[in-house]
Amino acid sequence: MADNPAWVKLALRLDGAGGATDFNLGEQLPESKQTLWVNLDYTAEAAHEWLLAQARVPESAAEALSTPDTRPRAAEVGGGLLVYLRGVNLYPDARPEDMIAIRLWIKDNLIISTQKRQLFTVSEISDSLRKGDGPRSASQLLAWLTDGLTWRMEDVIERIEDLVGECSDALEQKPDRALTHAISSVRRRSIALRRYLAPQREAINRLQGDARLDRDDAELIREAGDRLQRLVEDLDAARDQATLLQEEVFSVQNEAINDRMYLLAI
Repeated sequence: MADNPAWVKLALRLDGAGGATDFNLGEQLPESKQTLWVNLDYTAEAAHEWLLAQARVPESAAEALSTPDTRPRAAEVGGGLLVYLRGVNLYPDARPEDMIAIRLWIKDNLIISTQKRQLFTVSEISDSLRKGDGPRSASQLLAWLTDGLTWRMEDVIERIEDLVGECSDALEQKPDRALTHAISSVRRRSIALRRYLAPQREAINRLQGDARLDRDDAELIREAGDRLQRLVEDLDAARDQATLLQEEVFSVQNEAINDRMYLLAI
């Protein structure tokens, strides 16, 4: 295991056959014909300084990798491909809609990514590389990351749909104040998720046509984009249904209040 500072989350040298070895990250990136993947904690000042000191990393890319606020996108920056993506937060007691950001800059055989909180998909890919059955190139690593982040969103969206169904069943039994809070919570979660899922869908669509991606990797990203499109549609449907349920709850409650006022008037 390489001896790197705490702000270096990963420093891997891909062998091109699905495996990778850790390496020590010095003051400058080592010259290598193999693909290098460096993953940093962007909140550390030392990480920002290291990025700015790299001859192979333009200042525009270094600043983009260090920005704290991101919205999913894919663009040409500093002669390389800059990609911002988000993944659902699956840690215990966390809110899935509190999405975790990852920033990547890819140029030739170099991948530099930055994040604060760890994503399960990133850990899964790095573990597979150390076992010898991981991605073989920068293009394939990006495709696996995009695909993995999208798959992990499915359970979260399904849970929101289930919650809407539970609220619908509860409405027929007892439309009380607690149900109003539950429906409002589902709507807030839906809105928070869609804030990032919609632009992430656009970013994935942009990636599909990038000439730097191999054909098989572009196909995998296209499939991930199709799944994400369906998830956004499912999320919109759940949000709309929750809105209708909330209106129905208010209607039932107003009728009950009017009945009580009528009795009091008599």
